[in-house]
Amino acid sequence: MTPDSKIFVAGHRGLVGSAIVRRLQSAGFTQILTRSRSELDLTDKQAVRGFFDAQQPDYVFLAAAKVGGILANDSFPADFIRENLEIQTNVIDSAWRASVKKLVFLGSSCIYPKFAAQPITEDALLTGTLEPTNEWYAIAKIAGIKTCEAYRKQHGFNAISLMPTNLYGPGDNFDLKSSHVLPALIRKFHESKQRGDAEVVVWGTGTPRREFLHVDDLADACLHLFRSYEGAAVVNVGVGDDVSIAELAALVSAVVGFEGRIVYDTSKPDGTPRKLLDVSRLQALGWKAKIGLADGIASTYRWFLEQGNGA
Repeated sequence: MTPDSKIFVAGHRGLVGSAIVRRLQSAGFTQILTRSRSELDLTDKQAVRGFFDAQQPDYVFLAAAKVGGILANDSFPADFIRENLEIQTNVIDSAWRASVKKLVFLGSSCIYPKFAAQPITEDALLTGTLEPTNEWYAIAKIAGIKTCEAYRKQHGFNAISLMPTNLYGPGDNFDLKSSHVLPALIRKFHESKQRGDAEVVVWGTGTPRREFLHVDDLADACLHLFRSYEGAAVVNVGVGDDVSIAELAALVSAVVGFEGRIVYDTSKPDGTPRKLLDVSRLQALGWKAKIGLADGIASTYRWFLEQGNGA
């Protein structure tokens, strides 16, 4: 890659895509191609084909996806599987047809079996049953990995697949109906503090364990692997450490300054008991996470307030 290489970041307004754009800009790349959903519908095969034919990007970061937490996945399973399959198939196929030099496909750690041995190695893929509450999204992402592998095998297309752990940071979705656990907790504790509530109710038992990676760390890892990795095998991108939901809630409560009780609604689903990625392959490729969880939550909360959510 050179500073004037044409790089298409699909999904540039999302949590991951916006972080990748920031990282590319900080690295001095000047020809970053972006399109909003209104400008380019990635579920429209002909529109995507036309974009690639006209723009001829050299490289692609495929960060576009329909995403959401347990409630959103469970409520709209058809939307999650259909839209994600359409987006990734259209972009990967059009990129190959336009002779793109390299594509980075971003998946999710939910591709792994619900009861995979911990920490989860990349070869756990397709060895067991998925978590039912987000299997539609997971199946679509697994199909994306296999699409990259198939295009590499049949056409020699240089596509790599990276599987991030749970992400958070500036640009996150804080809507309680569709957000993931960490931004949802930030909003819950903030609003409870503003109202002077005596308690905050958290879904589940608080015992499941989760790993959290700041999205700016993910973007840095993406650029590092883009420059250094050419393999067909999936690469996990994570921290290599996790916390319980109860520990996370206590940490968010402290950062926000909420002084009431934390109550757990055990009638609500916990999801996967534990989901910690084995990041030995990533570290062997020369990259480690740098942003600690407490610092990351604090900076994310500051961003949340800066967006006008402090009232």
